[in-house]
Formats: sequence, C-alpha cells, structure tokens
Amino acid sequence: MSPSIKAREFPHRHLLGIAELNEADITQILDLSETLRGINERPIKKVPTLRGRTVINLFLENSTRTRTSFEIAGKRMSADTINISGSGSSASKGETMLDTARNLMAMNPDVIIIRHQASGTPALIAQHVSCAVINAGDGTHEHPTQALLDCATIRKHKGVPGQGLKDLEIAIVGDIDHSRVARSNIMAMTKLGARLCLCGPATLMPRDVEGLAGPEASERVRVCYRLEEALEGADVVMMLRIQNERLGAGATRFANTREYSRYFGLNRNTLSLAKPDAIVMHPGPINRGVEMMPDIADSMRSVILDQVAYGVAVRMATLYLLGGGSFGES
Repeated sequence: MSPSIKAREFPHRHLLGIAELNEADITQILDLSETLRGINERPIKKVPTLRGRTVINLFLENSTRTRTSFEIAGKRMSADTINISGSGSSASKGETMLDTARNLMAMNPDVIIIRHQASGTPALIAQHVSCAVINAGDGTHEHPTQALLDCATIRKHKGVPGQGLKDLEIAIVGDIDHSRVARSNIMAMTKLGARLCLCGPATLMPRDVEGLAGPEASERVRVCYRLEEALEGADVVMMLRIQNERLGAGATRFANTREYSRYFGLNRNTLSLAKPDAIVMHPGPINRGVEMMPDIADSMRSVILDQVAYGVAVRMATLYLLGGGSFGES
C-alpha cells in the first residue's frame, strides 16, 4: 500500500452523499481506487483486506451495476457479503425500514449498503445503527459512489496529474431534475475544479439548478437548453436517461421519445461539436436510440465500460475506508 494512502485517516463514518465530502476526501477515494484497480486485473482477484468483516447489501430498488459491483468489491476484499433484495426482505411484508435496520444491526455487520426509492433513507438508517452506512442511491437525492466512479474515469482519461478535473469542460445532458447521478456529479466535479454545462428540456431542469454545486462553486455551473450549445468545446459528454419511474404514472414532460431524441439525443453530428478527443459517458442503463445512438455508445470515444470497471474499484475503496480495511505492512 502506498504511503499516500496511509498518510490520512478518512474523516467520515458514513458515505451518504458527495455534499459532506471536500476535495481532499474525494481525492483520497480516487487515489485509493486507482491502487485497488490493479487487484481486478490480477489472475487471482482477491486480497484479505476485509477478512472477518460483514457487508450487507440492502437493495430495495432495482439495480444491476451498483449491486453487482458492491458485491464483487466486498468479495474481492474477502468480506462476508450478504445480499438482500426488496422481494426477499421483510419490507415486502410491511416491516418498516427502521425495524429492518435494527434487526440487521443485531447481527453485528460492519457495513450496510442501502439503495432505496425514498430520498433520505440511508441518512435515516445511519442515525439508528452503529455500523457504517453507504448510500447506493436514494430517490432523487444522491448516488455518491456513481459520481466517484465517474470522476475516476474522467481523471484517468482527461485529467492532469495532481490537478483533479481542473478546468475541464463537462456537459451533462438529459433528465437533470430527477437524476441523483447528476446531483452527485455536479457537486463532485465542481469540487475537483471542472466547469459544467447542464442541458435538457426546460421541463426536466430543476429550479435553481446552478445552486446544486453549492455557493462556492455556483459560478462553475451554467445551464442551456440547446444540445449544440452544451456540446461545443466539451471535453466530456455525459448523457442521462429519462427517469420514467420517477415521473409518476401517466406523467410526461415532453411530447415523445422521438422528439426528445431529435433535440437532445447524441449522434455523430452533434458529437462533432465537442472537442475531437472528447469522451462519452453514461451511468446506465442506456436507452439506445433515445439519449444516444448505438454507434456512439459503442464507439472508441465511449468510456461507458470503463465506468463499470471503475465502479468495482471505487466501491472497494469506500468499503476499505469505512469498513476498517487493512493491508498490514505490505
């Protein structure tokens, strides 16, 4: 383990959102994830770092990438990893979240990872348990580990060593209003020095969106409602899907997906407005042909699968820091 990782103790008991982290905290996680990423490329992808620790993945909302990568992260660090889904939990029988958490706490886990459709649930649980809590996505609030893996991916492809994401031009396009990924990324990327352009239909843009970055960084965020304007000169293009599950039954904020794709879908012509070496990102799942064309998603400029790979490394880093991990003297 490098001396830089041992030099600073992580100052947080939980990871509930990017809002509570500063630049040094984010950088510490990214640096550690870069070191741990090498484990995932070994023939034997396992280290005893969290041996004897118990990690519970409590996923009461659907997930593929986040749940799987947290499970892999725990197992590759030798933790006892337990998975609980909504249909397999007592929540489906009417048990409250607090009762679920208290019952899990009675089994003495070291980390509980929570994904829930209601904003604020991980923070509520953190007030009533003695173990570490990691927010794996709560309603429209935050998705901190997604923002961290996004920043790790950008730093790898576009960052300058020692400067984080300083002065990179990043366009985030799509359903900003309902996206917890956008909220966490706005905070994380501006804390690392990036400049953001948020773009989407006016009906999918929250009020006071510039303020999501916080008063110190609001000048680093601008809003536009034309895709061409957002992409011009961009170093990074991040496309978001429409959060239909959060719009409500029968609700809509645009005419149809064909119209949305026409004005806000990424294709070869619109991507040509970004810098020639700009990268394309998406937190997944992708609605191909809506927010981006299939040939863009599968192109050499797409780093979407790199995001997935960094997801494992970043979640290993958060488990290490919050779960009491140790590499001994090696």
